[in-house]
Amino acid sequence: MRVNDDRNRDVVIIGGGQAGLSLAYYLRRAEVDFVILDAEPQPGGAWRHGWDSLRLFSPAGWSSLPGWPMSATGFPQRTEVVDYLAAYEARYGFDVRRPIRVLAVTRDGDRLRVAAGGVAWCGRVVVSATGTWSAPFTPAYPGLETYQGLQLHSAAYRRPDAFAGQRVLVVGGGNSGAQIMAEIAPIATADWITVTEPVFLPDDVDGRVLFERATARLKAEREGRPVPEFEGGFGDIVAVPPVRKARDLGLLATRRPFTGFTIDGVRWADGTEEPIDAVIWCTGFRPSLDHLRPLDLVEANGRIDVRQGRACREPRLWLHGYGDWTGAASATLIGSGRTAREYAGSIIAAVKIA
Repeated sequence: MRVNDDRNRDVVIIGGGQAGLSLAYYLRRAEVDFVILDAEPQPGGAWRHGWDSLRLFSPAGWSSLPGWPMSATGFPQRTEVVDYLAAYEARYGFDVRRPIRVLAVTRDGDRLRVAAGGVAWCGRVVVSATGTWSAPFTPAYPGLETYQGLQLHSAAYRRPDAFAGQRVLVVGGGNSGAQIMAEIAPIATADWITVTEPVFLPDDVDGRVLFERATARLKAEREGRPVPEFEGGFGDIVAVPPVRKARDLGLLATRRPFTGFTIDGVRWADGTEEPIDAVIWCTGFRPSLDHLRPLDLVEANGRIDVRQGRACREPRLWLHGYGDWTGAASATLIGSGRTAREYAGSIIAAVKIA
């Protein structure tokens, strides 16, 4: 596996989505030698794979990366985010190599080796920013393996047309479940399956408020102060226009979970069975960290122990963009930028020391 001078870098960033780009902004400004390795064939990160009608639940002004605001109005749609990330990458001239799927990160003397097929890069510092989209989570249910109907995770869902006239269950009480249910319910016989009754935030509350609340909680925890109590959190439903419309039409009523699957449907808690054509899982994601397993850092919970984004047992490795455990709201557009600013100083210092 060859490494040439072009592939010896101060920093290797794995992942060219919002987390990788936001960190690249600060490294470029500090004139750090870095490269971004991205598995996607084109810019846009995970946003390239969202469903067609996917909307952000924060206005454009609160959904921008550092240095250059998004120009969209209202709650930006998925395609507007993809276009923005592509333009952002081009604006700053980042060195992005794609499609490069990283298979393994290993130790190599005073550097970390990043292997991708028959080639490898070596970095004084490696930042993993692969996100979660490539690791969708589906909960275990009795009989799941025997069910012969259609199962689809939100990661693979695109549009509602194929479900017209069908009996459909949308499983999961977050914003993705609400947005998908809002467009499935008018054309299908659909139930929205949630563990508890979802809480809709007031119509004038959006993702920017949730971000500030999450930041305040994390700051209080770090400073040893009592954690402030707020109504709502990132799990509550933001009433973006399509969700608000469906809610007001009474299309977003929920039902408690079924207990298991049959060959052609589900079994409800009262023992009754019902044929179901399709199940759409809106049950979230897990960190995509398989490429880091050779370092023997991944814990039983699927995460890596970090402090300020830096791996506790491998000081040359940072993780960014996986959720609150790698920075307050770091899996959001605005949160990724704020976390990148926070981590950039220590990454730059580590490169200079090395």
